[in-house]
Amino acid sequence: MRESWASRAGFVLAAIGSAIGLGNIWRFSYLAHANGGGAFLIPYFIALFVTGISLLMVEFALGHKFKASAPMAMRQIGRKFEWVGWWAVLSAFIITTYYVVVIGWALVYFTKSFTLAWGADTKSYFFGNVLQLSDSPWAISGFAIEVLTAVVIIWLINWFVVFRGVKKGIEKANLIMMPLLWILAIILVIRAITLPGALDGLEWYLRPDFSKIGDYKIWIAAFGQIFFSLSLAMGIMIAYGSYLPEKSDIANNSFIVGLADSAFSFLIGFAVFGTLGYMAFATQTSVQEVVAGGVGLAFIVFPQALNLIPGLPQLVAAIFFLTLIVAGLSSSISLVESITSSLMDKFKLSRTKAVNTVFVLGFLGSLVFTTTAGIYWLDIIDHFINYYGLVLVALLEVVAVAWFFKLSSLKEHINAISDIKIGRWWDWALKYATVLVLAVLLLLDIWGNLQKPYEGYPIDALATGILVIIVGMLVSALLTLRRGKDVA
Repeated sequence: MRESWASRAGFVLAAIGSAIGLGNIWRFSYLAHANGGGAFLIPYFIALFVTGISLLMVEFALGHKFKASAPMAMRQIGRKFEWVGWWAVLSAFIITTYYVVVIGWALVYFTKSFTLAWGADTKSYFFGNVLQLSDSPWAISGFAIEVLTAVVIIWLINWFVVFRGVKKGIEKANLIMMPLLWILAIILVIRAITLPGALDGLEWYLRPDFSKIGDYKIWIAAFGQIFFSLSLAMGIMIAYGSYLPEKSDIANNSFIVGLADSAFSFLIGFAVFGTLGYMAFATQTSVQEVVAGGVGLAFIVFPQALNLIPGLPQLVAAIFFLTLIVAGLSSSISLVESITSSLMDKFKLSRTKAVNTVFVLGFLGSLVFTTTAGIYWLDIIDHFINYYGLVLVALLEVVAVAWFFKLSSLKEHINAISDIKIGRWWDWALKYATVLVLAVLLLLDIWGNLQKPYEGYPIDALATGILVIIVGMLVSALLTLRRGKDVA
């Protein structure tokens, strides 16, 4: 018998936990700042309802209707689409191998936060002391031992939670982690907005520039953020949907998960820009000069700001990096479960064998990202998987569901068990709007890379990123050759 969630709250919190990740903390607020501030929220929420929630409904419904993980659910649409499900799962596996490394960095910094060990030159500390960065992607001279140790710990936590199953592991973990994450975020926000100069930072964050609404790049940024933020096209939400009881409100749950993910992103932006505003005030510079996104924000700029905070900066630092760890773990657990459930469904493995297989192979895959050249490979692989692999998977998934499957049957399934009834807008959003947006995202990034190699990396290193995608597609095709369990 297939496992199931013990409660609706457990499922919703687990799905929210998967959606809320590191990108919510270091990507959303930076994107909003760079793309019209408060005006960015207009295309962002349109993207949320048109693409984000629509796709969440699709993935929850596929898992729930067929009681299967991504590969086997896609197989029910048509045997020729099983490989698309496997590609989603293999993409999740590759992402997991380096995602746990970033969580490992946060764990290292959490241990350092009690003494503010990074000092004044936070950039040199991150790249030199922690990562022990080499000169190029091919210059690998060993492991960064602190990072390697942290990655072992993060993998063990993931293994323990997923090993215990849906009710005793994933659900219980998120019942603890999600309330904790929101509490930590609220503490960070309160501390940030009470600092001198915080209002200047918040003005940079939210000041609306409606002239940018007409720029297509803003809309692409909004749709891209929604897509990447909600854990779509990785098999996660299909797997989570497959554990839902027979009577489950899919439409309502999709709205709750989508809105909660966006609410957290918006909330944590106050902590980020409030702190950056204080940093600008303390250093007599502008917010524009100190603002950053991504890894640079979390491990270089924010530690600089934390050094300046009056009154127990060590405690604020510990809370910040603990927030990163919790947000990262809730997402990495869902990634591991996506892979585990697929192996269980296809090869009829026990949960113990499946999760052990994922743990061993995943840890071995993570090793390259803990070397002295690790961040180079992390950046390259992440770019190609996220901006090519996942977008193409999502495009194929939507085309398969909306154009090669009786979409009305999936809509009827959702409406039969949901309080919120979906209508023709959902068909339009999937068949046309979502397909168009994903195709544009894919083509624009291909065009950008043809114009200029990504981040100036050597061609042979970038070719490795492309090779990873090609190998993933081939392995996905090979996995479909073995006949799996057809779901009634």
